[in-house]
Amino acid sequence: MGFILTLNEGVKRKKLTCEYQVSETVEKLLNMLGTLDRWIDETPPVDQPSRFGNKAYRTWYAKLDQEAESLVTAVLPSDRQDAAPEIAVYLKESVGNSTRIDYGTGHEAAFAAFLCCLCKVAALHPDDQLAIVFKVFDKYLCVMRKLQKTYRMEPAGSQGVWGLDDFQFLPFIWGSSQLIDHPTLEPRHFVDEKVVNEYHQDNMFLDCIKFINEMKTGPFAEHSNQLWNISDVPSWSKVNQGLIRMYKAECLEKFPVIQHFKFGSLLSIQPVKP
Repeated sequence: MGFILTLNEGVKRKKLTCEYQVSETVEKLLNMLGTLDRWIDETPPVDQPSRFGNKAYRTWYAKLDQEAESLVTAVLPSDRQDAAPEIAVYLKESVGNSTRIDYGTGHEAAFAAFLCCLCKVAALHPDDQLAIVFKVFDKYLCVMRKLQKTYRMEPAGSQGVWGLDDFQFLPFIWGSSQLIDHPTLEPRHFVDEKVVNEYHQDNMFLDCIKFINEMKTGPFAEHSNQLWNISDVPSWSKVNQGLIRMYKAECLEKFPVIQHFKFGSLLSIQPVKP
């Protein structure tokens, strides 16, 4: 959670299109995600009777399962390549479940853990903060959306209309932080499709709303009730604080989500000393 909050502070009041440095490791991570993207193109969905959960996803996942360690090794500095097997576990956990062909916030949390591990082994540094969110996580989102659409993945543990979103949570936290003290945009504006289309390239929160608008039909208040309620909150800083509390309660403290989370030498299960 500390890692997520550090990034939350780092992106405050910043646009996706602002200038920031892109390190060699960030470039390598983008290449790695580009490889996963290419594999989707090389693994088209198969014809099957059921509408959801296309079995071609398992073929795609098997490739990642086989190659994950070498993909991670290519990203790590030469003196820390011994950490690849442990870090690769988080990468494999971050793209969904190959048995159930579903994806949810627990998988997204695994990608945050993957990035956190890269910081712990000093592959990524404090001055990579903006690039971690605006470049790497943004590219990860693109690949996950492509997976969801191509293989018609089910939402994992979805609360339906009572959940924030079927698949993601972190971009709403970081996106609301980006909008704190915005001169013109208030939370009430994000339910207006024109506003979303105009500003989505600058902001993660609005980009997520745009994706929801493309994927779902009917009144916004009906298919995304929790988000609709958020549009009533007076300021983005209150939205941000509320989403952080909700993330802790609905994701990190929920047994069905956290039971799948892996612990090791980099992310220990031992409680943090107060």
